[in-house]
Amino acid sequence: MSNHEVFKLPEFRLQSGASLPEAQLAYKTYGILNAAKSNTILYPTSYAAHHSDIDWLNGPDKILDPTRYFIVVTNMFGNGLSTSPSNLGDAKIDRRTLNFTHIDNVTAQRRLLREVFGIDRLALAYGWSMGAQQALHWGALFPDEVERIAAVCSSAKTTPHNIVFLEGLRATLTTDPAWNGASFTDQPERGLRAFGRVYAGWAMSQAFYRERKYLELGFSSLEDFLVRDWEASFLRRDAANLLSMIETWKRSDISDNDTYRGELQAALGAIRARTLIMPSQTDLYFTPEDAFVESQQMPNARYLPIPSIWGHRAGNPAKNLEDQLFLKNAIAELLSA
Repeated sequence: MSNHEVFKLPEFRLQSGASLPEAQLAYKTYGILNAAKSNTILYPTSYAAHHSDIDWLNGPDKILDPTRYFIVVTNMFGNGLSTSPSNLGDAKIDRRTLNFTHIDNVTAQRRLLREVFGIDRLALAYGWSMGAQQALHWGALFPDEVERIAAVCSSAKTTPHNIVFLEGLRATLTTDPAWNGASFTDQPERGLRAFGRVYAGWAMSQAFYRERKYLELGFSSLEDFLVRDWEASFLRRDAANLLSMIETWKRSDISDNDTYRGELQAALGAIRARTLIMPSQTDLYFTPEDAFVESQQMPNARYLPIPSIWGHRAGNPAKNLEDQLFLKNAIAELLSA
Protein backbone atom coordinates (compact mmCIF):
# COMPACT_ATOMS: atom_id res chain seq x y z
CA MET A 1 0.00 0.00 0.00
CA SER A 2 1.27 3.47 -0.89
CA ASN A 3 1.53 5.91 2.00
CA HIS A 4 1.51 8.97 -0.22
CA GLU A 5 -0.52 10.69 -2.94
CA VAL A 6 0.48 11.50 -6.51
CA PHE A 7 -0.41 14.71 -8.34
CA LYS A 8 -0.28 14.29 -12.12
CA LEU A 9 0.78 17.12 -14.44
CA PRO A 10 0.04 16.34 -18.12
CA GLU A 11 2.39 17.80 -20.72
CA PHE A 12 4.67 19.29 -18.11
CA ARG A 13 7.28 21.58 -19.62
CA LEU A 14 10.62 21.76 -17.84
CA GLN A 15 12.79 24.85 -17.49
CA SER A 16 15.27 23.17 -19.83
CA GLY A 17 12.66 23.27 -22.60
CA ALA A 18 12.01 19.52 -22.57
CA SER A 19 8.41 18.43 -22.20
CA LEU A 20 7.21 15.39 -20.26
CA PRO A 21 4.02 13.68 -21.46
CA GLU A 22 3.12 13.52 -17.78
CA ALA A 23 5.02 14.54 -14.69
CA GLN A 24 4.16 13.13 -11.29
CA LEU A 25 4.63 14.88 -7.98
CA ALA A 26 4.49 12.54 -4.98
CA TYR A 27 3.47 14.12 -1.69
CA LYS A 28 2.14 13.43 1.78
CA THR A 29 0.08 15.65 4.06
CA TYR A 30 -0.18 15.88 7.83
CA GLY A 31 -2.83 17.75 9.80
CA ILE A 32 -5.96 19.55 8.63
CA LEU A 33 -6.26 22.59 6.38
CA ASN A 34 -8.23 25.29 8.18
CA ALA A 35 -11.24 27.06 6.69
CA ALA A 36 -9.23 30.16 5.83
CA LYS A 37 -6.53 28.00 4.18
CA SER A 38 -3.97 30.00 6.08
CA ASN A 39 -2.14 27.31 8.06
CA THR A 40 -0.09 25.57 5.36
CA ILE A 41 3.56 24.62 5.81
CA LEU A 42 5.39 23.34 2.74
CA TYR A 43 8.37 21.04 3.31
CA PRO A 44 10.16 19.90 0.11
CA THR A 45 12.52 16.93 0.41
CA SER A 46 16.31 17.13 0.33
CA TYR A 47 18.96 15.18 -1.58
CA ALA A 48 18.11 11.45 -1.86
CA ALA A 49 15.34 11.80 0.76
CA HIS A 50 11.76 10.55 0.54
CA HIS A 51 8.82 12.04 2.44
CA SER A 52 9.04 9.16 4.94
CA ASP A 53 12.45 10.48 6.02
CA ILE A 54 10.68 13.60 7.28
CA ASP A 55 8.19 11.77 9.54
CA TRP A 56 10.37 12.27 12.62
CA LEU A 57 9.88 16.06 12.72
CA ASN A 58 6.05 16.02 12.44
CA GLY A 59 4.10 15.70 15.69
CA PRO A 60 2.49 17.69 18.52
CA ASP A 61 5.79 17.92 20.39
CA LYS A 62 8.02 18.01 17.33
CA ILE A 63 9.40 20.78 15.11
CA LEU A 64 6.22 20.94 12.99
CA ASP A 65 2.88 20.49 14.75
CA PRO A 66 0.13 18.87 12.61
CA THR A 67 -2.49 19.69 15.25
CA ARG A 68 -2.04 23.36 14.34
CA TYR A 69 -0.73 23.32 10.79
CA PHE A 70 -1.46 21.61 7.49
CA ILE A 71 1.93 20.24 6.48
CA VAL A 72 2.58 19.27 2.86
CA VAL A 73 5.77 17.30 2.23
CA THR A 74 6.62 17.15 -1.47
CA ASN A 75 9.11 14.77 -3.07
CA MET A 76 11.66 16.46 -5.27
CA PHE A 77 11.85 15.49 -8.92
CA GLY A 78 14.57 12.86 -9.32
CA ASN A 79 14.14 11.26 -5.88
CA GLY A 80 12.50 8.08 -7.18
CA LEU A 81 8.93 8.82 -6.05
CA SER A 82 8.20 11.91 -8.09
CA THR A 83 9.15 11.80 -11.78
CA SER A 84 12.73 10.50 -11.96
CA PRO A 85 15.06 8.68 -14.36
CA SER A 86 14.11 5.42 -12.61
CA ASN A 87 10.37 5.68 -13.24
CA LEU A 88 10.05 7.30 -16.66
CA GLY A 89 8.85 4.03 -18.18
CA ASP A 90 8.34 4.35 -21.93
CA ALA A 91 8.27 8.16 -21.96
CA LYS A 92 9.79 9.37 -25.21
CA ILE A 93 12.45 11.65 -23.80
CA ASP A 94 16.23 11.57 -23.94
CA ARG A 95 17.18 10.52 -20.41
CA ARG A 96 20.76 11.68 -20.93
CA THR A 97 19.55 15.28 -21.20
CA LEU A 98 16.72 15.08 -18.66
CA ASN A 99 17.64 17.84 -16.23
CA PHE A 100 15.32 18.99 -13.48
CA THR A 101 15.71 22.35 -11.77
CA HIS A 102 14.17 23.85 -8.69
CA ILE A 103 12.06 26.00 -11.00
CA ASP A 104 10.45 22.72 -12.09
CA ASN A 105 10.02 21.62 -8.47
CA VAL A 106 8.39 24.79 -7.17
CA THR A 107 6.22 25.17 -10.28
CA ALA A 108 4.78 21.70 -9.69
CA GLN A 109 4.39 22.35 -5.95
CA ARG A 110 2.51 25.59 -6.60
CA ARG A 111 0.13 23.84 -8.96
CA LEU A 112 -0.46 21.07 -6.42
CA LEU A 113 -1.31 23.54 -3.69
CA ARG A 114 -3.63 25.58 -5.89
CA GLU A 115 -5.33 22.89 -7.93
CA VAL A 116 -5.77 20.23 -5.25
CA PHE A 117 -6.19 22.27 -2.07
CA GLY A 118 -7.03 25.80 -3.22
CA ILE A 119 -4.05 27.20 -1.29
CA ASP A 120 -2.59 30.44 -2.63
CA ARG A 121 -0.42 31.49 0.32
CA LEU A 122 1.98 29.62 2.60
CA ALA A 123 2.32 30.27 6.31
CA LEU A 124 5.83 28.80 6.05
CA ALA A 125 8.13 27.35 3.44
CA TYR A 126 10.57 25.21 5.41
CA GLY A 127 13.38 23.03 4.19
CA TRP A 128 16.78 21.59 4.89
CA SER A 129 19.60 21.43 2.34
CA MET A 130 18.10 21.05 -1.16
CA GLY A 131 14.66 21.41 0.43
CA ALA A 132 15.66 24.85 1.68
CA GLN A 133 16.92 25.76 -1.78
CA GLN A 134 13.37 25.16 -2.95
CA ALA A 135 11.96 27.24 -0.08
CA LEU A 136 14.18 30.16 -1.11
CA HIS A 137 13.04 29.77 -4.71
CA TRP A 138 9.49 30.18 -3.43
CA GLY A 139 10.46 33.42 -1.72
CA ALA A 140 12.12 34.90 -4.79
CA LEU A 141 9.66 33.70 -7.44
CA PHE A 142 6.40 34.10 -5.50
CA PRO A 143 7.16 36.79 -2.89
CA ASP A 144 3.50 37.58 -2.25
CA GLU A 145 2.61 33.94 -1.61
CA VAL A 146 4.98 33.14 1.28
CA GLU A 147 4.69 34.65 4.75
CA ARG A 148 7.75 32.99 6.28
CA ILE A 149 10.77 30.97 5.17
CA ALA A 150 13.05 28.74 7.21
CA ALA A 151 16.14 27.83 5.19
CA VAL A 152 18.26 25.35 7.14
CA CYS A 153 21.81 24.47 6.03
CA SER A 154 21.39 25.64 2.46
CA SER A 155 21.99 28.40 -0.08
CA ALA A 156 20.17 30.58 -2.58
CA LYS A 157 22.84 29.73 -5.17
CA THR A 158 25.14 26.72 -5.16
CA THR A 159 28.70 27.92 -4.62
CA PRO A 160 31.74 26.88 -6.68
CA HIS A 161 33.19 24.96 -3.73
CA ASN A 162 29.91 23.11 -3.28
CA ILE A 163 30.01 22.18 -6.96
CA VAL A 164 33.50 20.74 -6.46
CA PHE A 165 32.06 18.51 -3.73
CA LEU A 166 29.24 17.41 -6.04
CA GLU A 167 31.58 16.71 -8.95
CA GLY A 168 33.63 14.52 -6.64
CA LEU A 169 30.53 12.54 -5.73
CA ARG A 170 29.55 12.18 -9.36
CA ALA A 171 33.03 11.01 -10.34
CA THR A 172 33.03 8.46 -7.50
CA LEU A 173 29.75 6.95 -8.65
CA THR A 174 30.59 6.87 -12.35
CA THR A 175 33.88 5.04 -11.85
CA ASP A 176 31.88 1.87 -11.17
CA PRO A 177 32.18 -0.73 -13.98
CA ALA A 178 28.39 -0.60 -14.40
CA TRP A 179 28.66 2.94 -15.83
CA ASN A 180 28.99 2.86 -19.62
CA GLY A 181 29.47 6.57 -20.11
CA ALA A 182 25.78 7.35 -20.53
CA SER A 183 23.89 5.14 -18.07
CA PHE A 184 24.22 2.29 -15.59
CA THR A 185 23.93 -1.23 -16.95
CA ASP A 186 23.47 -2.71 -13.47
CA GLN A 187 23.28 -1.69 -9.82
CA PRO A 188 26.71 -0.04 -9.21
CA GLU A 189 27.25 -1.47 -5.73
CA ARG A 190 30.95 -0.63 -5.54
CA GLY A 191 30.28 2.91 -6.69
CA LEU A 192 27.41 3.41 -4.24
CA ARG A 193 29.50 2.16 -1.31
CA ALA A 194 32.33 4.52 -2.26
CA PHE A 195 29.78 7.31 -2.75
CA GLY A 196 28.54 6.84 0.81
CA ARG A 197 32.04 6.93 2.29
CA VAL A 198 32.98 10.11 0.43
CA TYR A 199 29.72 11.73 1.49
CA ALA A 200 30.37 10.81 5.13
CA GLY A 201 33.56 12.85 5.12
CA TRP A 202 31.75 15.97 3.96
CA ALA A 203 28.43 15.72 5.78
CA MET A 204 29.80 15.41 9.32
CA SER A 205 32.36 17.73 10.86
CA GLN A 206 35.88 17.00 12.00
CA ALA A 207 34.77 17.50 15.61
CA PHE A 208 31.94 14.97 15.17
CA TYR A 209 34.50 12.30 14.29
CA ARG A 210 37.08 13.47 16.81
CA GLU A 211 34.55 13.14 19.62
CA ARG A 212 33.29 9.80 18.22
CA LYS A 213 29.67 10.90 18.22
CA TYR A 214 28.81 7.89 16.06
CA LEU A 215 29.23 5.69 19.14
CA GLU A 216 26.35 7.59 20.79
CA LEU A 217 24.18 6.60 17.82
CA GLY A 218 24.66 2.92 18.58
CA PHE A 219 27.42 2.08 16.13
CA SER A 220 30.25 -0.06 17.44
CA SER A 221 33.04 1.62 15.50
CA LEU A 222 33.82 4.13 12.77
CA GLU A 223 33.75 1.33 10.19
CA ASP A 224 30.36 0.19 11.46
CA PHE A 225 29.06 3.77 11.09
CA LEU A 226 30.34 4.04 7.52
CA VAL A 227 28.86 0.70 6.48
CA ARG A 228 25.50 0.65 8.28
CA ASP A 229 24.71 4.36 8.04
CA TRP A 230 26.34 5.85 4.95
CA GLU A 231 26.78 2.89 2.60
CA ALA A 232 23.38 1.45 3.52
CA SER A 233 21.61 4.77 2.95
CA PHE A 234 22.80 5.12 -0.62
CA LEU A 235 22.50 1.44 -1.50
CA ARG A 236 18.74 1.96 -1.07
CA ARG A 237 18.66 4.51 -3.88
CA ASP A 238 18.82 4.32 -7.65
CA ALA A 239 22.17 5.54 -8.99
CA ALA A 240 20.68 7.36 -11.99
CA ASN A 241 18.40 9.25 -9.61
CA LEU A 242 21.38 10.26 -7.48
CA LEU A 243 23.10 11.69 -10.56
CA SER A 244 19.92 13.51 -11.57
CA MET A 245 19.61 15.19 -8.16
CA ILE A 246 23.28 16.20 -8.28
CA GLU A 247 22.56 18.07 -11.51
CA THR A 248 19.58 19.81 -9.89
CA TRP A 249 21.74 20.78 -6.91
CA LYS A 250 24.51 22.14 -9.11
CA ARG A 251 22.04 24.30 -11.02
CA SER A 252 20.31 25.72 -7.94
CA ASP A 253 20.19 29.50 -8.29
CA ILE A 254 17.16 31.62 -7.35
CA SER A 255 18.19 34.19 -9.98
CA ASP A 256 18.57 31.77 -12.92
CA ASN A 257 15.21 32.53 -14.50
CA ASP A 258 13.45 35.02 -16.73
CA THR A 259 12.49 37.21 -13.77
CA TYR A 260 15.98 37.97 -12.46
CA ARG A 261 18.22 36.95 -15.39
CA GLY A 262 21.18 36.01 -13.21
CA GLU A 263 21.05 39.01 -10.88
CA LEU A 264 21.36 37.22 -7.56
CA GLN A 265 21.32 40.38 -5.46
CA ALA A 266 18.00 41.40 -7.01
CA ALA A 267 16.53 37.95 -6.38
CA LEU A 268 17.65 37.97 -2.73
CA GLY A 269 16.31 41.48 -2.28
CA ALA A 270 12.92 40.43 -3.64
CA ILE A 271 12.35 37.92 -0.82
CA ARG A 272 9.87 39.79 1.36
CA ALA A 273 8.95 36.91 3.65
CA ARG A 274 10.15 36.89 7.23
CA THR A 275 13.12 34.60 6.70
CA LEU A 276 15.26 32.54 9.03
CA ILE A 277 18.67 31.58 7.64
CA MET A 278 20.02 28.73 9.76
CA PRO A 279 23.36 27.25 8.74
CA SER A 280 25.24 24.79 10.88
CA GLN A 281 28.38 26.31 12.37
CA THR A 282 30.33 23.26 11.20
CA ASP A 283 28.77 22.60 7.78
CA LEU A 284 31.57 21.91 5.30
CA TYR A 285 29.71 22.62 2.04
CA PHE A 286 26.81 24.95 2.93
CA THR A 287 29.12 27.11 4.99
CA PRO A 288 27.93 29.63 7.59
CA GLU A 289 30.07 32.29 5.91
CA ASP A 290 28.23 31.86 2.61
CA ALA A 291 24.86 31.83 4.38
CA PHE A 292 25.68 35.05 6.22
CA VAL A 293 26.56 36.87 2.99
CA GLU A 294 23.25 35.85 1.41
CA SER A 295 21.23 36.72 4.53
CA GLN A 296 22.60 40.27 4.51
CA GLN A 297 20.99 40.83 1.12
CA MET A 298 17.49 39.75 2.19
CA PRO A 299 15.39 42.59 3.64
CA ASN A 300 13.62 40.52 6.33
CA ALA A 301 16.15 37.81 7.10
CA ARG A 302 17.55 36.77 10.45
CA TYR A 303 20.85 34.90 10.54
CA LEU A 304 20.77 32.20 13.23
CA PRO A 305 23.53 29.57 13.00
CA ILE A 306 23.03 26.22 14.72
CA PRO A 307 25.73 25.78 17.41
CA SER A 308 26.52 22.18 16.59
CA ILE A 309 29.41 19.87 15.74
CA TRP A 310 27.13 17.63 13.67
CA GLY A 311 28.09 19.34 10.42
CA HIS A 312 25.43 19.39 7.71
CA ARG A 313 23.27 16.92 9.63
CA ALA A 314 22.68 19.50 12.34
CA GLY A 315 19.85 20.67 10.10
CA ASN A 316 18.24 17.22 10.01
CA PRO A 317 18.80 16.01 13.57
CA ALA A 318 16.60 12.94 13.65
CA LYS A 319 18.88 11.37 16.29
CA ASN A 320 20.29 14.51 17.89
CA LEU A 321 17.97 15.90 20.57
CA GLU A 322 20.03 19.02 21.30
CA ASP A 323 19.85 20.27 17.72
CA GLN A 324 16.21 19.19 17.48
CA LEU A 325 15.37 21.48 20.40
CA PHE A 326 17.29 24.37 18.84
CA LEU A 327 15.35 23.99 15.58
CA LYS A 328 12.03 23.51 17.37
CA ASN A 329 12.44 26.72 19.36
CA ALA A 330 13.58 28.72 16.33
CA ILE A 331 10.69 27.55 14.15
CA ALA A 332 8.17 28.16 16.95
CA GLU A 333 9.43 31.71 17.33
CA LEU A 334 9.27 32.27 13.57
CA LEU A 335 5.70 30.96 13.35
CA SER A 336 4.58 33.13 16.27
CA ALA A 337 5.94 36.30 14.67
